[in-house]
Amino acid sequence: MNRLAATLFYLGLFAGGATAAEPAAVKGANPMSTLEDVRAVAPALEIYGQRFLLDDLWKRAGLSPRDRSVVTVAALIARDQTVELQHYLALALDNGVKPAEISEIITHLAFYTGWANAMNAIPATRDVFKSRNIGADQLPPASGPQLPLDEAAETQRATRVGEQFGQITPSLVQYTTDALFRELWLRPGLAPRDRSLVTVSALIATGQVAQITYHLNRAMDNGLTREEAGEVLGHLAFYAGWPNAFSAAPVVKDVIDNRPR
Repeated sequence: MNRLAATLFYLGLFAGGATAAEPAAVKGANPMSTLEDVRAVAPALEIYGQRFLLDDLWKRAGLSPRDRSVVTVAALIARDQTVELQHYLALALDNGVKPAEISEIITHLAFYTGWANAMNAIPATRDVFKSRNIGADQLPPASGPQLPLDEAAETQRATRVGEQFGQITPSLVQYTTDALFRELWLRPGLAPRDRSLVTVSALIATGQVAQITYHLNRAMDNGLTREEAGEVLGHLAFYAGWPNAFSAAPVVKDVIDNRPR
């Protein structure tokens, strides 16, 4: 990233619409802080942002800029932190995330972080898409051909979950099978590896450590590497906080240590 691009990127952390490529602020939303606001309130924050985020984190080789954008957008939506969402959506598009993939990320997170969080991401995303002239022709269809289902693995998963929880919450068991694993996870608009990356990022960002083991193993089965899994933790320390990253770290370590090399 050259110095001019870095400056524009950094300004975008604190000022929505700082560049011509970025959309105007969402009507009714709280505006992002300007660089002057940050200096007036927390001058050290500006220095840390430049030193650790701009000059280091986003340049680390262990995770591509595209993947860092996917992780960041997933974390912001999962945590319902929409003030900076426009900027990071625009950055995601610049980093190669397709509009159809952003659409699928929002839909996916409705199931994994709640319908309201997904709905709250709609206004910012709508405005970014509008500013980029992104229309319906670039979005995934609501329904259509699905990815192939691994019948044996899905039957094993469904049986295990049914035996554990079927008597207590049959609705949860049935929706998990019908809506998630026989619908959502088979949508082709987001590659399985990226869908897993979104899920793991959201779980870490919201402190849902009990679900990480299953989904991180699934992510690594889908192609996420050990190095990338570690970089996701380091990245999310900045965007979801150190406690969430360190709460997830032992679980991530256990998954990696117990996988065949």
